[in-house]
Amino acid sequence: MQYRATRHGFSIIELLAVLTILGILAAALVPRANNHVNEAERRACHVHQGEIELQSQLWRRNNGGFPSANLSDIGANPTYFPEGVPVCPIDGTAYTIDTTTGLVIGHTH
Repeated sequence: MQYRATRHGFSIIELLAVLTILGILAAALVPRANNHVNEAERRACHVHQGEIELQSQLWRRNNGGFPSANLSDIGANPTYFPEGVPVCPIDGTAYTIDTTTGLVIGHTH
């Protein structure tokens, strides 16, 4: 009668091999995920700029002139920005506009 040992679980070498492969995959995928996050933030910044410029045009139509450069007057009116004036998602800075054109200044990400 032969006695055969049964194996339960994985050896340390097998576990290390799997962890190494997972580490290599993670190292390859994390930079790609960061690039997508950065691109999404740039696009969100452009959307915010467009929203501010549109609301500035509406303010001009309703009030006869563009809002203040720092948007304090239009930001205080919930009709234009019910959730508050947006800030740049990339660096968290406030937007400002050119009071002669109503266009956002800076933020050329």
